[in-house]
Amino acid sequence: MFIAVLDIQIVASSLPDIGYALDIPYARLSWIQTGYLTAEVIAIPLTAWATRLLSLRFMFAAAAGGFTLASAACAASTGFTSLIAFRVVQGFCGGALIPAVFTSVFVLFPERAHTKAITLGGIFAMLAPTLGPIVGGYITDAYSWHWLFLINLTPGLAVTVFVPVLLRTGRANWSLLRHMDLASLVLAALCLGSLEVVMTEGPRDWSDPLVLGLIPVCAATGVAWIHHSRRSIDPLVRLGTFRDFAFSVGCFYSFVLGAGLYASIYLLPLFLGYVRHHSPFEIGTVMLVTGATQLVTAPIAAWLEGRWDCRILAVFGYAMFGAGLVANGFATYETDFAGLFWPQILRGVGVMFCILPMTTLALEGQPSGRIADASALFNLMRNLGGAIGIAVVSTILAVRPAGHAEHIVARLQAGDPDAARLVGLATDRFHNVPLGPVDDATKEFVRPLVERAAAVESFNDAYLVLGALFVIAVLILPLLLRSPPRRVLTPRAAARPT
Repeated sequence: MFIAVLDIQIVASSLPDIGYALDIPYARLSWIQTGYLTAEVIAIPLTAWATRLLSLRFMFAAAAGGFTLASAACAASTGFTSLIAFRVVQGFCGGALIPAVFTSVFVLFPERAHTKAITLGGIFAMLAPTLGPIVGGYITDAYSWHWLFLINLTPGLAVTVFVPVLLRTGRANWSLLRHMDLASLVLAALCLGSLEVVMTEGPRDWSDPLVLGLIPVCAATGVAWIHHSRRSIDPLVRLGTFRDFAFSVGCFYSFVLGAGLYASIYLLPLFLGYVRHHSPFEIGTVMLVTGATQLVTAPIAAWLEGRWDCRILAVFGYAMFGAGLVANGFATYETDFAGLFWPQILRGVGVMFCILPMTTLALEGQPSGRIADASALFNLMRNLGGAIGIAVVSTILAVRPAGHAEHIVARLQAGDPDAARLVGLATDRFHNVPLGPVDDATKEFVRPLVERAAAVESFNDAYLVLGALFVIAVLILPLLLRSPPRRVLTPRAAARPT
């Protein structure tokens, strides 16, 4: 699972090198990511059916084997078409690994060990996006882009071989093939695939014919998918799981976390690269703060999860993560490691307190036959939150700079010394008195400074929008969970004083 999540971000920092090596135009590079993410989103909800068909161990081994072979094929690709085709296969197999890990927590471990297992799974799931840029930057600089994929081979082969041998749980049910819900499969693929493409490509140009054409496709197939799943006797994806209120609340907060987590991981490298001009390796070094904080906080969160009310932990986690986002919303063009340190600390502390209580709320107590379905939908909501969060902040970064630049220029012409400091100009000529006519040479000198300041203000807008989402989530959580969720206590938990 760690490798599958890592492969999203590890490629991001090396896209220019891959494009140059395979002669891929800049405008088409995004499909290296889009193909992977689209296939991953489609695979996640289908994992439950695949688990019932193959059993947990053989489904996981098959997904790991397919991911490993696709990784080798990506490294051997010689052009755009072959690389995208193998990235789609890689993303589909990688998407199946993610919910399977969380399913295994509730299938393989006794209840007293659930918190520890969720903590370990959460650490690996959250560390991968943080480490991706630095690992990708180092590998590309030290070796070549091919090794971004070749490093998957050894662990992938080991998992493919040893999981079927060492794991003894569940039996395959091949009879499901005779009653396979093909309509649900097609509708789910069209809905989720078109949504992912719209969320990825839309921020670049929402008037693009591809985007405009896929929006009604996504809406129509989504409605048809829900309607068909409600009427089907044995649907491919059991959307009826959302009737469980606690599960739905957990999924909503998984969506919110995905939006904040993936969007912040998307924004920070852009800021450090575009505004601060850092290399991929330097960007990864700065982002290690979040990962290190998660490692330190995880055992504390796991210890508290079994002793404190999950509502208190969730409020604390989402409040800390939201505070980290808001703190990032007041950056300047000079903000670097020191200015980004504490916001990353806040988010790193908060993330495990977001994951643990909501995973327990959504999945604990689910019937054994529905664990795989619940885990798939829970993880799908986090990924959809990430896709929509990234789309929202990308749109902000595309739309807001022009307005900010116009406002900054007006303030400079009015002689505003604060505007001068904002763009990095000396303030000795700015005394809140209109400057009058400005010569062309001065305009050319000031223009890149204004553009940089406008970009920084747009980054701040994006962080504050995400922060506002978390503030709302914190405020409504006590209303959604007026009483703690009912859970079955083990003898050890029942004996624990409260």
